[in-house]
Amino acid sequence: MTSHEGFAKISFTGSTATGKRVMESASKDLKRVTLELGGNDAAIVLPDVDVDKVTEQLFAGAFGNTAQICVATKRLYVHEDIYDAVRDKMHALAKASPVGDGSAQGNMFGPIQNKSQYERVLDLMEDAKKQGLTMLYGTDVPEQGYFIPLTIVDNPPESSRVVQEEAFGPILPMMKFSSIDEVIDRANDTEYGLAGAVWSADIDKAVEIANEMETGTVWINQNLQSTPLTPLAGHKQSGIGAENGIYGLREFTQPKSVYIPKSADAVK
Repeated sequence: MTSHEGFAKISFTGSTATGKRVMESASKDLKRVTLELGGNDAAIVLPDVDVDKVTEQLFAGAFGNTAQICVATKRLYVHEDIYDAVRDKMHALAKASPVGDGSAQGNMFGPIQNKSQYERVLDLMEDAKKQGLTMLYGTDVPEQGYFIPLTIVDNPPESSRVVQEEAFGPILPMMKFSSIDEVIDRANDTEYGLAGAVWSADIDKAVEIANEMETGTVWINQNLQSTPLTPLAGHKQSGIGAENGIYGLREFTQPKSVYIPKSADAVK
């Protein structure tokens, strides 16, 4: 499809690496493309939140669908004043969340979708172990199948692979921060720019931070919300163009200008 002359437009959702190949193939006849690609989405949690209330939402935003959501929280930055409390509650939730066959009563989380992705997530976990990072595991998982325990990596360095790379699986790096300027710089220090989130009792402060985040979507005190009317657009290497809303609709239209003379005398 990307190279066939019968197609004028390609819309692709997938990894950044594959998106680049799609764009390269489509470029042979300047085929127009919309690309919704990878992300390494950061959530920033300020110290004024209700820890008990927010932690369950953070957990769902990071691990929902076994973390196989393009705009799931993949890096969690928590202010140092509440870091330990949030970490411990997140870990408790992981240990209380059964993982297994979705057809079995009571299971809340399932397997990784395919073998290659399963092996990639395992590789990230093994690398984190080799680096001596602290791993906080959830409940045990079945031995057969592409199951991985829900895992929190406790305050890893920014340079670690588990922070720099998109896992697209249930391994969440959770980091401390002390100042707003610092955490914004860290959140933006990535080749991706798909989505992010800010959590705070001060909505005005949260909006200020959201405006500084280099992403196409930012949620405030919520996760993964979407409507057909709201554009989803990736910044940096997270995509080109937009999906949904009027901006997404325009991706499938071709502008045309028709000039009409104001006076019929113009053709005489």
